[in-house]
Amino acid sequence: MNRYAISDIHGCAKTFRFLVEERLQLQLTDQLYLLGDYIDRGPDSKGVLDFMMELQAKNFKITALMGNHENLLLQAPENPQYLTTWLRNGGQTTLQSFNAPQVADISAKYLNFIAKLDYYHELPDYLLVHAGFNFKAANPFTDFEAMIWIRHFEVKEKFTQGRRIVHGHTPTMASEIMASIGPPAESVINIDGGCVYSWPPGLGKLVALNLDTLEVIMVDNRDDF
Repeated sequence: MNRYAISDIHGCAKTFRFLVEERLQLQLTDQLYLLGDYIDRGPDSKGVLDFMMELQAKNFKITALMGNHENLLLQAPENPQYLTTWLRNGGQTTLQSFNAPQVADISAKYLNFIAKLDYYHELPDYLLVHAGFNFKAANPFTDFEAMIWIRHFEVKEKFTQGRRIVHGHTPTMASEIMASIGPPAESVINIDGGCVYSWPPGLGKLVALNLDTLEVIMVDNRDDF
């Protein structure tokens, strides 16, 4: 059994499928943690969600978390400000992938799937989240806004209790990701390899982290856009 974490797929369905099927060769005994931002910017947001649902239907162990882009999508129909922000940040490509003029035209099964995503996940040795935690809050585990939006944070041991934080959200150079796993490994590891970006050099990677060995499995973007 292996435990893997992947973040910030951003509509790059071909790359995601290649990483999972060809590089990880995911097994039914493995556990795959997905840390948010499955949609927007890339060409096939629908394809990413379809593959996630396909894996679950085949009884693969998948734990998927909420990202800020999924949250924007959910809020967009009721809040013009969220809609504007979402469209400005790649939402139009998501609508195109569904052949949907507006969010209301996206099949309810996808919206329901997204609405059920958790904001973070606790393991005995890890805290998994999209963006990070607000350790200035009295209880960082109730600040859900920070979990999907925060950029910089300082860890407080009384909350993490020795557990390493793995997150995404902020595109990070491949060299920085590799440096963060050490040895020694840092207490916070960002695995957002900026898959959807072709510039600057060092981005454009979809990253899987083996949580047991700290091996990084990194593939170049394979999508057409």
